[in-house]
Amino acid sequence: MPDDAVLAVNVNEAARRLGVSVRTIATLVARHELVSRKIGRRRVIPVVALEAFLKKDHPIPVEQKRA
Repeated sequence: MPDDAVLAVNVNEAARRLGVSVRTIATLVARHELVSRKIGRRRVIPVVALEAFLKKDHPIPVEQKRA
């Protein structure tokens, strides 16, 4: 890994990378579905946590299965 590789991103960048809202990121963090860390007053999300989240199996809600 290069020395200048980004290890963690802020909530806004995490939302942008996943294509979701900042509120969704906050909800995922609150539910412990997405790992984050506090550094001072900042909350950061490790890039590997974003990748792990995307690799998880997420059940499809019933209403989407029927469509």
